[in-house]
Amino acid sequence: MAVATTERSYQPVLPLAPGGAVMLAPGVDLLESERDGGVVFLAGHAAWSWAAGDACGRRLAAVGIVEAGAASQRQVAAGFRADETTLWRWRQAYAAAGAAGLATAAMGPKRASKLTGEVVAEIVRLRGEGLSMAVIAERVGVSTNSVSRALKATSAPSAAAGAASGSGGAEAGADEGGQRIDAAAAAVEEVAARAGELEALARPVPRMAERQAARAGLCDEAPPVITEGAGLPSAGALVILPALAATGLVEVAEEVYGRARKAFYGLRSLLLTIVFAAVAGEPRAEGLSRLDPADLGRLLGLDRAPEPKTLRRRIGELAAAGKADRLLAGLARRHVAANAEACGIFYADGHVRAYHGRAEVPKTHLARMRLSMPAETDLWVADARGDGVLVWQTPPGASLASGLPAVCAAIRRLVGADARPTVCFDRGGWSPKLFARLDADGFDILTYRKAPLTPEPDEAFTEHTFTDPAGRVHRYLLADRAVTLAYDGGRGELACRQITRRRKDGGQTQLITTDTDTDAATLAHAMTARWRQENFFAYMRHHYALDALDAYTTTPDDPGRSVPNPAKTTATEAVRAADAAIASAQATLDRHTLRGIPEHLAETHAALADAIDDAKAYRDRLRADAAATPARSTIAALRPASRRLDPEHKRIADAARLAAYNAESALARLLAPHYARADDEARSLLREIFHAPADLEIIDRQLHVRIHPLSAPRRTRALAALCDELTATRTVYPGTDLTLVYTTKAH
Repeated sequence: MAVATTERSYQPVLPLAPGGAVMLAPGVDLLESERDGGVVFLAGHAAWSWAAGDACGRRLAAVGIVEAGAASQRQVAAGFRADETTLWRWRQAYAAAGAAGLATAAMGPKRASKLTGEVVAEIVRLRGEGLSMAVIAERVGVSTNSVSRALKATSAPSAAAGAASGSGGAEAGADEGGQRIDAAAAAVEEVAARAGELEALARPVPRMAERQAARAGLCDEAPPVITEGAGLPSAGALVILPALAATGLVEVAEEVYGRARKAFYGLRSLLLTIVFAAVAGEPRAEGLSRLDPADLGRLLGLDRAPEPKTLRRRIGELAAAGKADRLLAGLARRHVAANAEACGIFYADGHVRAYHGRAEVPKTHLARMRLSMPAETDLWVADARGDGVLVWQTPPGASLASGLPAVCAAIRRLVGADARPTVCFDRGGWSPKLFARLDADGFDILTYRKAPLTPEPDEAFTEHTFTDPAGRVHRYLLADRAVTLAYDGGRGELACRQITRRRKDGGQTQLITTDTDTDAATLAHAMTARWRQENFFAYMRHHYALDALDAYTTTPDDPGRSVPNPAKTTATEAVRAADAAIASAQATLDRHTLRGIPEHLAETHAALADAIDDAKAYRDRLRADAAATPARSTIAALRPASRRLDPEHKRIADAARLAAYNAESALARLLAPHYARADDEARSLLREIFHAPADLEIIDRQLHVRIHPLSAPRRTRALAALCDELTATRTVYPGTDLTLVYTTKAH
């Protein structure tokens, strides 16, 4: 049966969404405008809608599309012009609290702003008179940051520049610009209402009036004014402030030097400049020319950092007071008081700083370069964790053994008369006679034995364990027995303890100590940990310019300093050479005499014998001259141009760098529980934090430092934990009443 067919006709498909809509997924379209709000269409039917400005309704629609499975999270985020992580957070908030979780809290101040039109006009007038922001804030009853915002909104730099011609012009400008003042007040109100909306890469407000006042001797020190802004470069360096406050750097310096002369950059600014420049990777003064002065100025609470010549000149003025040793001693007292658990053992060692200038500086052997060259030697004292405590410059040619009495005297002043600390050092300090003296003075010594005796038998070793403060267990094979050290040619003896450690390669290392009570494993670990001081030197040389010259000033060498007389060496060598020549000639003469002298050589033989007699007479005169030549002489007689490097400027810079290093060490210890690779990467992580950008914002007398995420999530998590620890200290930003609050920003 045949079936008749007819031609089938199709109706055109009608559009399911109005024109201008954006397709999120097949059948899912979004139509949105700033004036009318937005609508989401599912298969041509309006499913969600919201009015213009309804952020909660818009978020609810985005969440609903994903939860209904109409489109993927990535598709919805792209259509709604939001980050995928942001949409994920909306979903989490909706799951936790429903639609209420998507509502945003009202932004802005919780009370009316104090910056009315009249107040802003008064601020401009006082600024025109050349008053500092701190004085203005006190007079009008607002904060210095409010003064800064008001001046910024009223073009404060122009007003400040006009202030140089007198206050009358500023007052006239204020009278003529009444409407401008009102507009500025409204602008300030708007800024206050936008709390949380920070200006990206905000530049500090110029402080021209205060600089002019400082040049006229009318400004003691520019007070810090925080520049609020988002993404401020290297603002992460502010994390060092709580640990730096624990060192007492600024407070001790103010106690020692008092108030510095009237200047824009005060003592606080100078010391913090050295610290922040050091953690930024430029610890030397000339490094300031490689840093953005505005970036460093934000950290100082100023409009810009000092120039290299300014920093050198101002530190030179402090050096002229000759109080660097008092500054270091004050920091050492603060360190010992705050770290008593680490100050039972002190490490002592010398560090040689090479000198490449033109002054005639005494030479010293530089072990790391294996040569003798002009240099100065500093004697450093560190605590049990390797953190620096004290440093001073030693006389040329002084050994570690000759410097240990001074080390112990300084330690005694720090720990008190009743303590019995242990001083640990290497073989350079070996002197049994000195050990006996230190033992009688209430010190225990710990060092390597310089002349080991016969190795200990295998049966003498037993296993010992030591658990360090981080919870790591160390195992040692040790032999422990009493020994006696003789000195003064056997006239004196010192009873002490010898601890022998057997290494993995089978070799033995012998330690000598006068501590008879402490566990052998504890002492063996302390001796092994002496390398912490070597690591301190290496890290300080690389990151904190330990060997930097810092100043070119020199001082005359001690004219009465006794040094070896090179003339004695020359005379002795001449006698030795004459003896060698006479011996060689005499051997030749004797050899020919035994063989018999031919007649034709008799005259030559007699001449040689006479020459030997003359040489012996000359040798006797050389011996007399050598005996009469003194073995030692004064440096004034031998090298009248001899100079020493002036340590004052160097020691002030060292004090700031030492405080920065110890603060960095404290932060590294805080990171350890929160970062699995802290043993190897804690300091590199801190350097990344120091260079990280951050947002700065003042809310209710708190300075919020929100640090941007780091290079890896695990590092950011460690930073977040560190921020919690630092916030708990409730540290105040130096020179203000702002409490520091540290957080991390989300990706």
